[in-house]
Amino acid sequence: MKPESGYISIIINTQAGASSNKLTARKFIEYLHHKNFKTKIDYTESLAHAQELASEAAVKYDCSMVIVAGGDGTIREVVHGLEGSDKPLMILPCGTENLLANELGIKTSLKNAISIFESEVIRPLDLCKANDKFFTSVGGIGFDGDVVKLVNDQRKGNITHLHYFWPIWKSFWGCNFPKITVEADEKTVFSDRGIVIFGNISRYALGLPILQIADFGDGLLDICIYKCDSRPALLLHAFMTVIKCHRRSKNVIYKQCKKIKISSENLVRTELDGDPGPALPLEVTIIPQAVKILVPPQGKPVGMRRRVFRIFK
Repeated sequence: MKPESGYISIIINTQAGASSNKLTARKFIEYLHHKNFKTKIDYTESLAHAQELASEAAVKYDCSMVIVAGGDGTIREVVHGLEGSDKPLMILPCGTENLLANELGIKTSLKNAISIFESEVIRPLDLCKANDKFFTSVGGIGFDGDVVKLVNDQRKGNITHLHYFWPIWKSFWGCNFPKITVEADEKTVFSDRGIVIFGNISRYALGLPILQIADFGDGLLDICIYKCDSRPALLLHAFMTVIKCHRRSKNVIYKQCKKIKISSENLVRTELDGDPGPALPLEVTIIPQAVKILVPPQGKPVGMRRRVFRIFK
Protein backbone atom coordinates (compact mmCIF):
# COMPACT_ATOMS: atom_id res chain seq x y z
CA MET A 1 0.00 0.00 0.00
CA LYS A 2 1.37 3.38 -1.03
CA PRO A 3 0.15 6.89 -0.10
CA GLU A 4 -0.57 7.68 -3.75
CA SER A 5 -2.94 4.69 -4.02
CA GLY A 6 -5.75 6.74 -2.47
CA TYR A 7 -7.15 7.65 0.91
CA ILE A 8 -7.84 5.18 3.71
CA SER A 9 -11.35 5.13 5.16
CA ILE A 10 -11.21 4.60 8.95
CA ILE A 11 -14.45 3.67 10.71
CA ILE A 12 -14.31 3.93 14.51
CA ASN A 13 -16.73 2.87 17.23
CA THR A 14 -15.68 5.00 20.20
CA GLN A 15 -17.96 3.05 22.56
CA ALA A 16 -16.33 -0.33 22.01
CA GLY A 17 -13.94 -2.08 24.37
CA ALA A 18 -11.04 -1.15 26.58
CA SER A 19 -9.32 2.24 26.52
CA SER A 20 -5.95 0.57 25.90
CA ASN A 21 -7.21 -0.85 22.58
CA LYS A 22 -8.55 2.56 21.58
CA LEU A 23 -5.13 4.03 22.35
CA THR A 24 -3.54 1.50 19.98
CA ALA A 25 -5.99 2.60 17.26
CA ARG A 26 -5.11 6.26 17.80
CA LYS A 27 -1.38 5.51 17.64
CA PHE A 28 -1.84 3.53 14.44
CA ILE A 29 -3.63 6.48 12.84
CA GLU A 30 -0.70 8.67 13.88
CA TYR A 31 1.61 6.14 12.21
CA LEU A 32 -0.40 6.40 8.97
CA HIS A 33 -0.18 10.19 9.00
CA HIS A 34 3.56 10.00 9.68
CA LYS A 35 3.85 7.79 6.57
CA ASN A 36 1.93 10.44 4.57
CA PHE A 37 -1.23 8.39 4.07
CA LYS A 38 -4.40 10.39 3.63
CA THR A 39 -7.25 9.28 5.85
CA LYS A 40 -10.96 9.91 6.19
CA ILE A 41 -12.06 9.21 9.76
CA ASP A 42 -15.70 8.57 10.62
CA TYR A 43 -17.19 7.79 14.04
CA THR A 44 -20.16 5.43 14.14
CA GLU A 45 -23.46 6.53 15.61
CA SER A 46 -24.96 3.03 15.45
CA LEU A 47 -24.32 -0.39 13.91
CA ALA A 48 -26.45 0.59 10.92
CA HIS A 49 -24.33 3.71 10.52
CA ALA A 50 -21.17 1.55 10.42
CA GLN A 51 -22.63 -0.43 7.52
CA GLU A 52 -23.61 2.78 5.75
CA LEU A 53 -20.11 4.23 6.07
CA ALA A 54 -18.56 1.02 4.70
CA SER A 55 -21.01 0.95 1.79
CA GLU A 56 -20.05 4.52 0.89
CA ALA A 57 -16.33 3.71 1.02
CA ALA A 58 -16.87 0.62 -1.15
CA VAL A 59 -17.93 2.71 -4.15
CA LYS A 60 -15.46 5.59 -3.81
CA TYR A 61 -12.91 5.28 -6.62
CA ASP A 62 -10.24 7.17 -4.64
CA CYS A 63 -10.60 5.03 -1.49
CA SER A 64 -7.81 2.44 -1.38
CA MET A 65 -8.86 0.43 1.70
CA VAL A 66 -11.02 0.44 4.82
CA ILE A 67 -9.92 0.12 8.45
CA VAL A 68 -12.44 -0.62 11.20
CA ALA A 69 -11.72 -0.02 14.89
CA GLY A 70 -14.43 -1.63 17.00
CA GLY A 71 -15.90 -4.82 18.37
CA ASP A 72 -17.50 -7.81 16.66
CA GLY A 73 -20.79 -6.00 16.00
CA THR A 74 -19.13 -3.04 14.29
CA ILE A 75 -16.83 -5.32 12.29
CA ARG A 76 -19.81 -7.40 11.16
CA GLU A 77 -21.63 -4.35 9.82
CA VAL A 78 -18.53 -3.04 8.03
CA VAL A 79 -17.98 -6.43 6.37
CA HIS A 80 -21.62 -6.40 5.29
CA GLY A 81 -21.20 -2.92 3.83
CA LEU A 82 -18.09 -3.96 1.91
CA GLU A 83 -19.57 -7.17 0.53
CA GLY A 84 -18.43 -7.65 -3.07
CA SER A 85 -15.96 -4.76 -2.99
CA ASP A 86 -12.34 -5.19 -4.03
CA LYS A 87 -11.15 -2.83 -1.29
CA PRO A 88 -9.22 -4.68 1.44
CA LEU A 89 -10.36 -4.46 5.05
CA MET A 90 -8.10 -4.19 8.09
CA ILE A 91 -9.29 -4.75 11.67
CA LEU A 92 -8.13 -2.87 14.76
CA PRO A 93 -9.86 -4.91 17.49
CA CYS A 94 -11.41 -2.77 20.24
CA GLY A 95 -14.23 -4.96 21.57
CA THR A 96 -14.61 -7.23 24.59
CA GLU A 97 -14.23 -10.63 22.93
CA ASN A 98 -13.00 -9.75 19.40
CA LEU A 99 -14.00 -13.14 17.98
CA LEU A 100 -13.04 -12.56 14.36
CA ALA A 101 -9.82 -10.69 15.16
CA ASN A 102 -8.69 -13.49 17.48
CA GLU A 103 -9.50 -16.07 14.80
CA LEU A 104 -7.33 -14.18 12.32
CA GLY A 105 -4.51 -14.00 14.87
CA ILE A 106 -4.70 -10.21 15.21
CA LYS A 107 -3.25 -8.89 18.45
CA THR A 108 -4.14 -5.61 20.13
CA SER A 109 -0.67 -4.06 19.86
CA LEU A 110 0.62 -1.24 17.68
CA LYS A 111 3.52 -3.41 16.51
CA ASN A 112 1.11 -6.08 15.28
CA ALA A 113 -1.09 -3.54 13.49
CA ILE A 114 1.89 -2.05 11.66
CA SER A 115 3.14 -5.53 10.71
CA ILE A 116 -0.25 -6.46 9.22
CA PHE A 117 -0.50 -3.20 7.29
CA GLU A 118 3.03 -3.37 5.88
CA SER A 119 2.97 -7.10 5.05
CA GLU A 120 -0.21 -6.78 2.93
CA VAL A 121 -1.16 -10.44 3.34
CA ILE A 122 -4.75 -10.72 2.10
CA ARG A 123 -7.21 -13.59 2.50
CA PRO A 124 -10.86 -13.94 1.49
CA LEU A 125 -13.48 -13.80 4.23
CA ASP A 126 -16.89 -15.42 3.95
CA LEU A 127 -20.01 -13.65 5.21
CA CYS A 128 -22.87 -15.56 6.83
CA LYS A 129 -26.57 -14.74 6.83
CA ALA A 130 -29.29 -15.95 9.22
CA ASN A 131 -32.74 -14.99 7.89
CA ASP A 132 -32.26 -11.27 7.25
CA LYS A 133 -29.33 -10.78 9.66
CA PHE A 134 -25.65 -10.98 8.69
CA PHE A 135 -22.75 -12.25 10.82
CA THR A 136 -19.08 -13.06 10.32
CA SER A 137 -18.18 -15.42 13.12
CA VAL A 138 -20.59 -17.57 15.11
CA GLY A 139 -24.22 -18.10 16.05
CA GLY A 140 -25.88 -20.11 18.78
CA ILE A 141 -29.25 -21.66 19.59
CA GLY A 142 -30.51 -22.45 23.09
CA PHE A 143 -28.27 -21.94 26.12
CA ASP A 144 -26.01 -19.62 24.18
CA GLY A 145 -28.92 -17.47 23.06
CA ASP A 146 -30.24 -17.26 26.62
CA VAL A 147 -26.91 -15.92 27.89
CA VAL A 148 -26.67 -13.26 25.19
CA LYS A 149 -30.29 -12.17 25.80
CA LEU A 150 -29.58 -11.59 29.51
CA VAL A 151 -26.32 -9.74 28.78
CA ASN A 152 -28.07 -7.53 26.25
CA ASP A 153 -30.93 -6.76 28.67
CA GLN A 154 -28.54 -5.49 31.34
CA ARG A 155 -26.18 -3.75 28.95
CA LYS A 156 -25.51 -0.06 29.47
CA GLY A 157 -22.68 0.95 27.14
CA ASN A 158 -19.42 -1.02 27.01
CA ILE A 159 -19.35 -4.49 28.57
CA THR A 160 -16.57 -6.63 30.05
CA HIS A 161 -16.19 -10.37 30.56
CA LEU A 162 -17.56 -9.95 34.10
CA HIS A 163 -20.92 -8.95 32.63
CA TYR A 164 -21.30 -12.55 31.43
CA PHE A 165 -20.89 -14.23 34.85
CA TRP A 166 -24.43 -13.81 36.16
CA PRO A 167 -26.16 -14.50 32.80
CA ILE A 168 -24.17 -17.74 32.40
CA TRP A 169 -25.00 -18.79 35.96
CA LYS A 170 -28.70 -17.96 35.58
CA SER A 171 -28.96 -19.61 32.15
CA PHE A 172 -27.23 -22.74 33.43
CA TRP A 173 -29.77 -23.25 36.21
CA GLY A 174 -32.74 -22.10 34.14
CA CYS A 175 -32.15 -23.85 30.82
CA ASN A 176 -34.84 -26.42 29.93
CA PHE A 177 -33.04 -27.79 26.85
CA PRO A 178 -35.89 -27.55 24.29
CA LYS A 179 -36.26 -29.91 21.35
CA ILE A 180 -34.64 -28.53 18.19
CA THR A 181 -34.74 -29.78 14.61
CA VAL A 182 -31.70 -29.15 12.40
CA GLU A 183 -31.31 -29.61 8.65
CA ALA A 184 -27.94 -29.42 6.88
CA ASP A 185 -28.09 -29.02 3.10
CA GLU A 186 -31.79 -30.04 3.06
CA LYS A 187 -31.19 -33.23 5.11
CA THR A 188 -32.47 -33.58 8.68
CA VAL A 189 -29.48 -34.42 10.89
CA PHE A 190 -30.95 -33.84 14.36
CA SER A 191 -34.33 -33.63 16.09
CA ASP A 192 -34.02 -33.80 19.86
CA ARG A 193 -33.11 -31.77 22.93
CA GLY A 194 -29.83 -29.98 22.51
CA ILE A 195 -27.68 -26.93 21.89
CA VAL A 196 -26.52 -25.77 18.45
CA ILE A 197 -23.47 -23.68 17.54
CA PHE A 198 -22.78 -22.73 13.91
CA GLY A 199 -20.58 -20.32 12.00
CA ASN A 200 -17.38 -19.51 10.21
CA ILE A 201 -14.59 -19.53 12.82
CA SER A 202 -12.95 -22.33 14.78
CA ARG A 203 -12.88 -20.72 18.23
CA TYR A 204 -15.65 -19.15 20.24
CA ALA A 205 -15.66 -17.06 23.44
CA LEU A 206 -12.46 -17.44 25.51
CA GLY A 207 -11.02 -19.50 22.67
CA LEU A 208 -13.27 -22.56 23.04
CA PRO A 209 -12.56 -24.69 19.93
CA ILE A 210 -16.21 -25.58 19.29
CA LEU A 211 -16.17 -25.38 15.47
CA GLN A 212 -12.77 -27.01 15.50
CA ILE A 213 -12.08 -27.32 11.76
CA ALA A 214 -13.86 -24.19 10.53
CA ASP A 215 -12.06 -22.01 7.99
CA PHE A 216 -13.28 -18.42 7.56
CA GLY A 217 -12.63 -18.46 3.81
CA ASP A 218 -13.59 -21.96 2.63
CA GLY A 219 -17.18 -21.16 1.60
CA LEU A 220 -18.63 -23.61 4.14
CA LEU A 221 -20.64 -23.31 7.32
CA ASP A 222 -19.60 -25.46 10.27
CA ILE A 223 -22.22 -26.70 12.72
CA CYS A 224 -21.78 -28.46 16.06
CA ILE A 225 -24.85 -30.00 17.70
CA TYR A 226 -24.62 -31.08 21.32
CA LYS A 227 -27.25 -33.63 22.31
CA CYS A 228 -28.11 -32.28 25.74
CA ASP A 229 -31.07 -32.64 28.09
CA SER A 230 -29.54 -31.95 31.52
CA ARG A 231 -27.04 -29.76 33.34
CA PRO A 232 -24.58 -32.64 33.96
CA ALA A 233 -24.60 -33.34 30.21
CA LEU A 234 -23.91 -29.66 29.52
CA LEU A 235 -20.94 -29.68 31.90
CA LEU A 236 -19.56 -32.82 30.26
CA HIS A 237 -19.89 -31.25 26.81
CA ALA A 238 -18.05 -28.15 28.06
CA PHE A 239 -15.22 -30.25 29.47
CA MET A 240 -14.86 -32.33 26.31
CA THR A 241 -14.78 -29.14 24.23
CA VAL A 242 -12.04 -27.59 26.38
CA ILE A 243 -9.83 -30.66 25.87
CA LYS A 244 -10.73 -30.70 22.13
CA CYS A 245 -12.34 -34.14 22.20
CA HIS A 246 -16.01 -33.23 21.72
CA ARG A 247 -16.17 -34.22 18.04
CA ARG A 248 -15.39 -37.81 19.02
CA SER A 249 -18.42 -38.02 21.31
CA LYS A 250 -21.45 -40.04 20.20
CA ASN A 251 -23.57 -37.23 21.64
CA VAL A 252 -22.11 -34.60 19.29
CA ILE A 253 -22.95 -34.12 15.61
CA TYR A 254 -20.47 -32.06 13.58
CA LYS A 255 -21.14 -31.11 9.96
CA GLN A 256 -19.87 -28.81 7.23
CA CYS A 257 -22.45 -27.55 4.75
CA LYS A 258 -23.69 -24.55 2.77
CA LYS A 259 -27.16 -24.17 4.25
CA ILE A 260 -28.62 -24.81 7.69
CA LYS A 261 -32.26 -24.77 8.76
CA ILE A 262 -33.16 -24.76 12.46
CA SER A 263 -36.65 -24.90 13.91
CA SER A 264 -38.46 -25.67 17.15
CA GLU A 265 -42.00 -25.79 18.48
CA ASN A 266 -40.76 -23.99 21.59
CA LEU A 267 -39.48 -20.47 22.22
CA VAL A 268 -35.74 -20.81 21.69
CA ARG A 269 -33.45 -17.78 21.75
CA THR A 270 -30.65 -17.26 19.24
CA GLU A 271 -27.52 -15.13 19.00
CA LEU A 272 -25.24 -13.94 16.20
CA ASP A 273 -21.74 -12.62 16.91
CA GLY A 274 -22.68 -11.97 20.54
CA ASP A 275 -25.88 -10.03 19.76
CA PRO A 276 -29.48 -11.33 20.00
CA GLY A 277 -30.45 -13.10 16.78
CA PRO A 278 -33.69 -13.64 14.83
CA ALA A 279 -36.48 -15.86 16.09
CA LEU A 280 -36.78 -19.44 14.87
CA PRO A 281 -37.23 -20.87 12.31
CA LEU A 282 -33.78 -19.90 11.10
CA GLU A 283 -32.24 -20.37 7.67
CA VAL A 284 -28.48 -19.87 7.62
CA THR A 285 -26.53 -19.46 4.37
CA ILE A 286 -23.03 -18.36 3.43
CA ILE A 287 -21.68 -15.82 0.95
CA PRO A 288 -18.25 -17.16 -0.11
CA GLN A 289 -15.30 -14.76 -0.27
CA ALA A 290 -17.48 -11.73 0.41
CA VAL A 291 -14.56 -9.42 1.27
CA LYS A 292 -10.78 -9.27 1.22
CA ILE A 293 -9.19 -8.96 4.63
CA LEU A 294 -5.65 -8.21 5.82
CA VAL A 295 -4.25 -10.89 8.12
CA PRO A 296 -1.00 -11.29 10.07
CA PRO A 297 1.81 -13.10 8.25
CA GLN A 298 1.59 -16.73 9.40
CA GLY A 299 -1.26 -15.74 11.72
CA LYS A 300 -3.19 -18.40 13.63
CA PRO A 301 -6.13 -18.30 16.06
CA VAL A 302 -5.40 -17.02 19.56
CA GLY A 303 -5.75 -19.91 22.03
CA MET A 304 -7.66 -20.27 25.30
CA ARG A 305 -4.77 -19.60 27.68
CA ARG A 306 -3.85 -16.31 26.06
CA ARG A 307 -7.46 -15.12 25.94
CA VAL A 308 -8.08 -15.97 29.60
CA PHE A 309 -4.85 -14.20 30.54
CA ARG A 310 -6.05 -11.03 28.78
CA ILE A 311 -9.07 -10.84 31.08
CA PHE A 312 -6.87 -10.38 34.14
CA LYS A 313 -4.29 -8.06 32.59
